[in-house]
Amino acid sequence: MESRSRGSMDIKEYFTRISYRGSYGKPDLATLTDIFQHHIRAVPFENLSIHCGESIELDLEATYNKIVRKKRGGWCMENNYLLSWVLKTLGYDVTLLGSKVYVPEFDAYADEIDHLLLKVVLDDKSYIVDGGFGMAYQIWQPMELISGTDQPQTPGVFRFVEESGVWYLEKVKRKQWVPNQSVSTSHNVEKEVCRRVYLFTLQPQDIEDFRSCNAHLQTAPDSLFVTKSICSLQTADGIRALVGWKLTEIKYNYKDNMDLVEIRILADEEIEKTLKEKFNITLDKKFVPTNRSRLSLF
Repeated sequence: MESRSRGSMDIKEYFTRISYRGSYGKPDLATLTDIFQHHIRAVPFENLSIHCGESIELDLEATYNKIVRKKRGGWCMENNYLLSWVLKTLGYDVTLLGSKVYVPEFDAYADEIDHLLLKVVLDDKSYIVDGGFGMAYQIWQPMELISGTDQPQTPGVFRFVEESGVWYLEKVKRKQWVPNQSVSTSHNVEKEVCRRVYLFTLQPQDIEDFRSCNAHLQTAPDSLFVTKSICSLQTADGIRALVGWKLTEIKYNYKDNMDLVEIRILADEEIEKTLKEKFNITLDKKFVPTNRSRLSLF
């Protein structure tokens, strides 16, 4: 087990941030799952820094300070980098992996690695731990790295499929019940049953391998993260997400194997209050909501 603090970083302060009061003396699957679930329900997946004039640093202590002390969230390279430190500190065997995210509108995966995830080995079994995907494709439990086996979770049924050393994550979605249907512009809501999420290999990565990706995604004019302001948080029974001015709240498996989807368009003056009340986020700088992309996040 590594030292429980690194510089000014302290594991107990992190546990306070995610409201985790369980044990952590034994690096087992139950502890891993419990910490992971506390993390995704406390730490939003968000890119708000890009839309309030801040840069996103690929630096562990800066990420710790942002998420733990300032009570912000972050994107994959922040959430999962911090989680890797947490898990290594507790004695877990952690490897960084890189993935390419699927874009349904193009029916294609990204050309370059654009997502960081973690592999954890426990009792000779490998698990994928990804606390930084956000939205409705965020896993709620570590997934065993086995091909072709359905792994049902509250958000839906996830599975990995392996072909020639490439692993694909898929999610089988429920139908959606959208009471105010007119607001929804979701991508093929009714037609889509199985959704590809991303592909990856088991090639170990170093955090330095993500430096160009981290810079590109927050500066490229066509980057999803530049064209959309995103903040999502997993809840006890679903997710809530603010994309631009659109607030979406989902309750998973609300009835008859359907997810309840409630959508509201916010006025400018409601944004700050909504971030505080729904996501526990208070920003230091002026935030400019953005939604200039046709790409769907659901």
